Parts: sequence; structure tokens; C-alpha cells
Amino acid sequence: MSKIERITGRGLPLRGNDIDTDRIIPARFLRCVTFDGLGEHVFADDRQSGQHPFDLPQYQGAKILVVNANFGCGSSREHAPQAIARWGIQAIVGESFAEIFAGNCLAMGVPCLTAAPEQVQALQRLLENQPSTELTLDLQTLTLRAGDQVIPLTMAESSRQMLISGQWDACGQLLAHRDKIHEVAARLPYVQWAIR
Repeated sequence: MSKIERITGRGLPLRGNDIDTDRIIPARFLRCVTFDGLGEHVFADDRQSGQHPFDLPQYQGAKILVVNANFGCGSSREHAPQAIARWGIQAIVGESFAEIFAGNCLAMGVPCLTAAPEQVQALQRLLENQPSTELTLDLQTLTLRAGDQVIPLTMAESSRQMLISGQWDACGQLLAHRDKIHEVAARLPYVQWAIR
């Protein structure tokens, strides 16, 4: 199981409230069988001018996305967090998130943490003016360090515990407990009946 305790890297500021999942990954890209290749289409319709933050050279390789209020609202499509993660984002800090979007991120091991609106906006300004600023997001202390600033963050304690213990990874949990699963299956008469 993969524990997620700290993420360090540059940040990408994305301004705007109520950015919905259709803007994150337009519906025409939902026909894929796997999520492979979705990263190149993240914010496809917003990126027509080449001036979108996801296109700008100073933000290439960024790991922490910094957003405003109600990010990820709209439909519950899993493709939205998948596209963001496959672009390279490993964590999102914002003013607030749509609940289903945050849950889909958690299922992938992408933490969504909130901070006070004025602190999020100040962080966005910092990243716009000094894009090479290194950020350190610490899930143990629930803080984000940006230069000499330390920003307090919040997230549901149950979600935080899942990330720092590695329990967010459902497949990893199944594999880690394979022997116990086989023991239980061996005791279930209807499983044995199906095998015969």
C-alpha cells in the first residue's frame, strides 16, 4: 500500500470559482476504455489560446494545483481527476471542492485540501509572480510551506488517515490481504460449490 505523507514541487495557480468537471475534461474525451492519454486533454476547450496555466512553460512539471471555490462541481465523472493526475498533478489545494470530485481524487491518492480564501488567493498571486517557488504539502501537519510562508490546511480526518496509512489504495489493500481473503473464501460453502 502506498502511503502519501508529503508532496513537494512547484505549484500551478488556476483561478476561477465553480470550475466544473466538463471544463476539466470535456465529454467528447469520455469514450476511452482506459484513462491513458487523458492528461493531454485536461482543460482542452479552455486551452485554445495556448495561454492557459496548463500550457504555460513556467508551470510544466508542477505537482500542486491551487484552485478557488467549488472546484470539480458538475457531473461525477472520474475522468476529471484522472486527467488532472495524468497531466502530473499530485495534490490540489483550494477554497472548496465538490464532494464527489474530492472523493474520486481520494480514491486515486490525490489529496484535496482546503485553506482560507484569502490564503489561497495570496498563494495564487505568489505562484503567478514567482512560479519557481517550491511548495511542500505535509499531510502529517496539515500545512503547506511556500517559501517562508506556512499555510494551515484542512481536510476530513478520515481522508487524511486513509492517505497517510495507505488505505486509500483499495487494490493495494486487497493484495496486501490476499491470504486472509483466500482463508475466508475457503470457509464459504457457496464459494466452494462454485469451484466444483
